[in-house]
Amino acid sequence: MTIKLYCFGESGNAYKAALSLTLAGMEWEPVYVDFFRGETRSPEYRKINVMGEVPVLVDGDLTITQSGVIQDWVTKQTGKLGGKDEAEARDVLRWMFFDNHKVSGVGGPLRFNMNFLPEDKRNKEANAFLAMRLASALKVLDTALEGRDWLVGDAITNADIACCGYLFYEEPFGFDRKEYPNIDRWLDRIAAQPGWKHPYDMMPGNPSDRA
Repeated sequence: MTIKLYCFGESGNAYKAALSLTLAGMEWEPVYVDFFRGETRSPEYRKINVMGEVPVLVDGDLTITQSGVIQDWVTKQTGKLGGKDEAEARDVLRWMFFDNHKVSGVGGPLRFNMNFLPEDKRNKEANAFLAMRLASALKVLDTALEGRDWLVGDAITNADIACCGYLFYEEPFGFDRKEYPNIDRWLDRIAAQPGWKHPYDMMPGNPSDRA
């Protein structure tokens, strides 16, 4: 039975799960979730995920929510993307938590507020605060990548996939690759991985659908 991933292209968190599945060589298919028309708030969807979020992975009788948990499950199923030993596995987890709190946890809301909320509902003060926090986190990430190809060890891991989740999107949200040369090179290395696709190509759903 093919793994199903409930997702939509605009979601960087769903992209982390989709990219981990793909780079680990697992067979999966997307199930489009119409977030912008309220599907995740529907009673039907809440039966799939009480949190009302994507991604959701369904493999037969197994249902998993939250991108980091899905990434961990991929590693446990395949032995890939989790680091080569216990010390690297802890470091992968460290960067995944950093991403959840400092990169995606800030950049995701900022990108949503700047691009997908109606203009009259965009709070400039809140966005300025989020932009400041994101810039601080990206500086940490750029510094960590100085002289390195990957965040942990000598190969791509879930640490890289988590931290890049929102950084391939072109919508403006305070991230300019040219300002972070180590991140820029690192994103190119990720994009060179066999099977890599841009989130709008890997999952259904694109802002142009609503244009």
